[in-house]
Amino acid sequence: MKLAQRYNRANLITSFIILTITGVIYYVAIHFILTRNLDKDLVIEEKEIESYVKNYGRLPDPGDFLHQKVTYRLLERDKKIERDFIFDNFYDETEKENEPGRSLVTNVVVNEENYQVVISKSRVESEDLVQLIFLITITVTVLLLITLLLINRFVLRRIWRPFYATLNMMKAFNLTQKEEIDALPTNIDEFNELNESAVAMASRVRQDYKELKSFTDNASHEMMTPLAIVNSKLDSLLQTGTFSDSQGEILKDIYYANGRLIKLNQSLLLLAKIENNLIPEIQQIDISKLLADKIALFNELLEMEGLTLTSNLEYCSVNMSSYLADILLNNLLANSIRHNIPGGEIVVSLANNQLQISNTGETGQLEQRLFERFSKSAASEGTGLGLAISKQICTLYGYSISYVYVGNHHQFLIKF
Repeated sequence: MKLAQRYNRANLITSFIILTITGVIYYVAIHFILTRNLDKDLVIEEKEIESYVKNYGRLPDPGDFLHQKVTYRLLERDKKIERDFIFDNFYDETEKENEPGRSLVTNVVVNEENYQVVISKSRVESEDLVQLIFLITITVTVLLLITLLLINRFVLRRIWRPFYATLNMMKAFNLTQKEEIDALPTNIDEFNELNESAVAMASRVRQDYKELKSFTDNASHEMMTPLAIVNSKLDSLLQTGTFSDSQGEILKDIYYANGRLIKLNQSLLLLAKIENNLIPEIQQIDISKLLADKIALFNELLEMEGLTLTSNLEYCSVNMSSYLADILLNNLLANSIRHNIPGGEIVVSLANNQLQISNTGETGQLEQRLFERFSKSAASEGTGLGLAISKQICTLYGYSISYVYVGNHHQFLIKF
């Protein structure tokens, strides 16, 4: 969940809870105040009745006025009524219906006779006022929540725009390209600090990358001459005379080690050229024909290793360097032969702009790091750069390469 969404949710939930609690308290408080006002009116009426009895020695006439009633009931001499306020129904003679009411029940002694006095008032106006206030409160609450939602959706989105712009530029940042992180100007200090840190980080990473790439390029280039000289001197040494078996083994090991160094150096140079896009011009290539020619070249090696190759090639044309296309197919086919088992099989399928090469092997599922540089098994005699070069070639042209282990077969899939 995004930060803005989480903030919006927390903000709206908190606001809703607070406004709901506040509305309930407000409703109860208004209801209490209006009830107190009714009680005061009832007490005033009670005082008037007591004053009338004191002055005239008799009860005033029972009354049925608008929204108010006064009734009397003779009680036994020794019966006492506890003075109390109650909620009850008030019958409206005009509307001919019961309404909510509030009554004061008390007693009055007139000429040594005890009377129950019930003073009632209608609560319709009070209840209507409470309901109106409650509806206004609900409306204000809903409007406030909608306003908060709109503010969070549009205003906060605009505020967070520089952050997401910087984030997208960081995602699209590529060491091999020259585009810099050009952050949007903003008056928010935290975003400015983030932009400055992102620009500084990209600059440091690019500088470190340039230095490392320069070192690799220079080291690989400078190694070419010494390696060629070593190889030439070994050839000259072999022509000078005969050697013992132990000397022959030593020379063989030297030849082998020097050959691996030459191959490693060539692979590093190729990677540097691919990363810097220093490859010959792109042209349209018939992958199916190039693949068929490659398979024909490997036929002799397949027979020597006792491997069976099955191919299903449909026409597929791509735009890329023929030099890199040759290296890509050569690496994948050589890899399927080198890491196979005696009497194993290789299946090559080219259809729907997809190339799939699968082969049997001694090991099971390989690590997903196999496309990284120098990632290889302990038993492998290769440089560990073949699949890294294949991955770099696919990345250069926007192709995807993936690996899965299905049915005891190692499968490499390229989507052109």
